[in-house]
Amino acid sequence: MIVTLIVAAEISWWIVLGLALSARYLLRLRRTSTALLIGLPVVDLALYALTVLNLRGGAEAGWMHALAASYAGFSVGYGPSLVRWADRHFLHRFAGSPKPLPSPKYGPERTRYEWQVAGRTVVSAVITLGLISLLVPLSAGSAHFGTFSQWYVKLGIAAVVNLVVAGCYSIWPKEPPAGVRVENGRVVERKAPAERV
Repeated sequence: MIVTLIVAAEISWWIVLGLALSARYLLRLRRTSTALLIGLPVVDLALYALTVLNLRGGAEAGWMHALAASYAGFSVGYGPSLVRWADRHFLHRFAGSPKPLPSPKYGPERTRYEWQVAGRTVVSAVITLGLISLLVPLSAGSAHFGTFSQWYVKLGIAAVVNLVVAGCYSIWPKEPPAGVRVENGRVVERKAPAERV
C-alpha cells in the first residue's frame, strides 16, 4: 500500500507542477498558479501523514515507510530547484524563451554548483532523518528501530559523498580542455585544431 501511495504522490507532484506552470504561462492565471505551487508541499505532507496513519493502524514498519519519509525530505531539499528547472524548460517550450543553460562544467562556477548540490543533499538528509526519527515511536518504538536505522547510515553516506565531491572541486577546480573557450563555466566555443603543415 505504501509503495502505491509513493508512486501516486510522485505522479501527483508532477501533475500539480504541470498544472501550475500551464496556469501561469498558458492561461495567464497567476494566482491559480501560485496556489497550485503552494500545493506541492501538501502532496508531500499528505504522503507522510498517510504513512503515519498506516503505522498507527498496525502495519509492520518497513523500508517503504522510510522511503515515504525520504521522498518528503527529497522534495524539501530538491523541490525548489526542480520547480525552477521545470519553469525554465516550460518557458522555453511554450513561451518562446531562450533554451535553458546547462549546468556549468568548469572553473569556480562548477565548484559553486557542486556546493549547491551538496547543500541540497544535506538538507534532504537532515529532513528525512528527522521524519524517520518521528516514525520510530509510531512503530512500536525501539522494537522497529533497526528497520529504520540503516537509513541513517545510507543518508549519512550520501551527504558525506556530496560534501567530499564539492570539497574536491574546491581544491582541484575542473579546468576546460585546450581549445575550448568558456564563459561562466560553460563551453561557448570549441576551436578547431590547428592544421599541420
